[in-house]
Amino acid sequence: MTDWKSALAALGASMEPAEAGEQKRVERTKRVGVVYSTNPDYNYSDGLPEETETLPECRQKLRLSMERAGRGGKTVTLVRGFVGTAADCLALCKLLKQKCGVGGTVKDGEIIVQGDHRQRLAEILRQEGYTQTK
Repeated sequence: MTDWKSALAALGASMEPAEAGEQKRVERTKRVGVVYSTNPDYNYSDGLPEETETLPECRQKLRLSMERAGRGGKTVTLVRGFVGTAADCLALCKLLKQKCGVGGTVKDGEIIVQGDHRQRLAEILRQEGYTQTK
């Protein structure tokens, strides 16, 4: 029977406390479906698509629409067409939510803002440099 500390150390985790309030995170690669490869040139890929670079604001073609269906009767404004990294999309979502004073989120590359704020969002986006907004 092995000691649980040695088994944990074999997995790559350590028992030392984190430094100055910093949490220590163990990162493991999930290799779903790969058992073993004898090919010395085998390169494992996790299958995640690479993020595209964020286009400049003047080249983004954002489309605003209002939707109510499938949301329990609640009205939301959708901002579609953002091309870029997830972090930049979240930053734009945060800016729009703060300027409108409402809640929202990012799902499947769409920015969802609570309420019908199409005209206000169009003005805000144009002020921020997103000139091709409709």
